[in-house]
Amino acid sequence: MSFDLNKHIYRLLQDEPFFAALSRQIDKRMTRTVPTAGVGVNKNTGYFELYYNPDYFESISDKQKSGVLKHEFYHLIFEHVTDRLPADGMSVLWNIATDLAINGFIRDELPDGCCVPGEGDFINFPEQLTAEAYFEMLKKSPPKDQNPNPSKGEADGGGGEPTPGTGNGQFDSHESWGEQDTQTKEIAKERLREIAKKASEECSKGSSWGSVSSQLRERIMEKLVGRTMDWKKLLRYFVRTSQVSSKKSSIKTINRRFPYIHAGKKAHRQARIAVSIDQSGSVSDSMLGAFFSELEALAKIAEFVVIPFDDEVFESEIFVWKKGERRKHNRVFRGGTNFDAPTEYVNKHGFDGHIILTDMYAPMPRASKCQRVWLTDKSGAENPYFKTKERVLVLR
Repeated sequence: MSFDLNKHIYRLLQDEPFFAALSRQIDKRMTRTVPTAGVGVNKNTGYFELYYNPDYFESISDKQKSGVLKHEFYHLIFEHVTDRLPADGMSVLWNIATDLAINGFIRDELPDGCCVPGEGDFINFPEQLTAEAYFEMLKKSPPKDQNPNPSKGEADGGGGEPTPGTGNGQFDSHESWGEQDTQTKEIAKERLREIAKKASEECSKGSSWGSVSSQLRERIMEKLVGRTMDWKKLLRYFVRTSQVSSKKSSIKTINRRFPYIHAGKKAHRQARIAVSIDQSGSVSDSMLGAFFSELEALAKIAEFVVIPFDDEVFESEIFVWKKGERRKHNRVFRGGTNFDAPTEYVNKHGFDGHIILTDMYAPMPRASKCQRVWLTDKSGAENPYFKTKERVLVLR
């Protein structure tokens, strides 16, 4: 029977709460199309995936299995998967550089022959530098058996990667890192920040980060968790996420790199986005004006349906805000607030995403059939009428 990582990952990471929390947010896929393991972004969905060869995992110890998993997760949190590639694209040296940036932290947990700062061909390389710093060092002093200017086949992972046991080897696949378009990478980056934030919150509650040092913890918090995103960018992320999630399966296209893992996809990027605007009496004219002015910014990147509401929705007031269009705002209601009214309309009409602009002063509505986010002011965010696990954006 093949090694099933999903059945063993809790045991392998039981002393690593940060990595265990990360693993719960990442799809694990068994495949023999890669020799060892790898991590990447599904270019059709924007979700992170860990793919692994079961034969390889069966051949290494539990300690090494744990090391391989942490190695892959470090690639994510150091943003090697989602950051822009060097100007000359993916190369053997860049692959090695990203591994050197990680392996100094887990040197005693890796399979034999992996590239580690201070050992083998990298004896003069200091520990804990960035991948970019190692890349510059490697260009000046490449490993003995590596071509600093690889052919195309080597550059995209087609035969240029060394194997474990050579002393300067990589054991994982980086082949898919350059496949995603900019939009998918932006979606993945936002998801990564959410995943890292949730993982850090779990660790803080449990007062343990496992083997993650305080120095590395600060680096993670600064790089990912501590970043502040203005709500406009988050709204764009929401729209793009909905667009990606609306892709349909198609028998016309086949995923050439992993034909037995991912079905072919055909993109339909006209996501239907609903924006419900709270026009109840508790929403001031200035807040309403701010909502509309910011929606003009959103209209630069997407078309959406605007649903004015108070304690009910009047379909005669609903309109389509076309991409690039400018509109004057006007108030049409001043009643109470009932979030069920727009939620029912959105659920009934099959939208892909729902944004509610409100002061948050009403009970929590029923569940949404599509992804839902809330936009409010600072007061609404800090003192909401209800608590929600859904995303709440703050008007600045």
